[in-house]
Amino acid sequence: SATTKSAKSNVKKSNTGGLRRLPVVKAPKELMDRAKKSARRITADTSVKNARNRARKHGAETINELSQALCVPLRDLVNGYKSEWRRLHPFERVVADLTARSRQKRDGLTISIVLDDIHEARKEILASGKDWIAKVKSAETAREASDAAQEGQDSLLELYDVLAAPAVSGILDVQRSLRGAPVVRLDTPAVVLVGAPNVGKSSIVREISSATPEVNNYPFTTRGMTLGHVEVFWSDNEAIAKAVVPSVDRKPGQEAMDVTMGKYAFSQLCQVMDSPGLLVRPDDERNEMESLTLAAMQHLPTAVMYVMDLSGGAGDKCSSVADQLQLRREVRARFPRRPWIDVVSKYDLGVVDGALEELEDILDGAPYIKLSIHDGTGVEQLRSDVLRMLGEVRIVLDAMAAVDTRNARPE
Repeated sequence: SATTKSAKSNVKKSNTGGLRRLPVVKAPKELMDRAKKSARRITADTSVKNARNRARKHGAETINELSQALCVPLRDLVNGYKSEWRRLHPFERVVADLTARSRQKRDGLTISIVLDDIHEARKEILASGKDWIAKVKSAETAREASDAAQEGQDSLLELYDVLAAPAVSGILDVQRSLRGAPVVRLDTPAVVLVGAPNVGKSSIVREISSATPEVNNYPFTTRGMTLGHVEVFWSDNEAIAKAVVPSVDRKPGQEAMDVTMGKYAFSQLCQVMDSPGLLVRPDDERNEMESLTLAAMQHLPTAVMYVMDLSGGAGDKCSSVADQLQLRREVRARFPRRPWIDVVSKYDLGVVDGALEELEDILDGAPYIKLSIHDGTGVEQLRSDVLRMLGEVRIVLDAMAAVDTRNARPE
């Protein structure tokens, strides 16, 4: 059917790889050296016989060349970044901003602010260049013109070093850091595991998805994000037939043998990822890791598995049972429409008195899973619920793809 074709074509759509398309940035020292070399190429006009006028013209042209050679790369950097920035997925924008904030240790810093700093530095250098050109042109003697030209060049280079170089270095540092950022696929369903620190999210990912999950570090933390996969086979556009843990060498977009042979309509390599732990506190007090988790929930096509350890042994005073239950209230209220399951992990370790009763009051009759990876309790039920949620997310993705297709049609 047309909808099935839409689901298949989803696999070929772009991912969150836009961070690797950002314009290449040169180091400030390299840009300054190139500008100085370009300025040195300016020679005196021997057709001008008057020594003072010749020195004036040579000095003005040299300063203008240096000013342009310093500022054009800054203009291109800002314009290139802003152009690509508009094409980035919102999740990638958050990752880039969090990286900039972490690398430069400035609260509230964003890439846009850094680009504005570069733009303002460029305007200052251009304005200063014009002032020095006017000073050279008004010199009384050839010597004064030459001295002013040299002083002007030194001043422009110092201005660049003070105003522009730190911001350019910041962009360069962010770009280097982002090269290893995980590429999260936007075209296939995903389940993100959310909860407080140390509640067993990574263990669940390893249990229900690929046996050797990909562990990626975001630039602003050594805390890895575990990204596993499960391959879901569809007997038709509506029904999930089965799910398997894919082999290590299975690639996204590669058609499964069972699909090629006609056993199933299609398959999708779905993602299962854990996320850095959340604490109960206001957004303006959250660190980069917590902001990443919230960004994933807000911007990525994910279902949510909220994981709790109610044994009292989460190992972190901020992961108390009371805090975990309060966090569950807050996160669910923030994302009420997401496909969602609640999981009490490490159930073999027992539960603090009264914790399940309080959880059941919060859930108001909604089901939850008692899970123990250690003894297998609840694992099959969890797999079944994960498949159900992946199916719900795929329906949303197909609807979004259909809207995109209609919008792309010519008038």
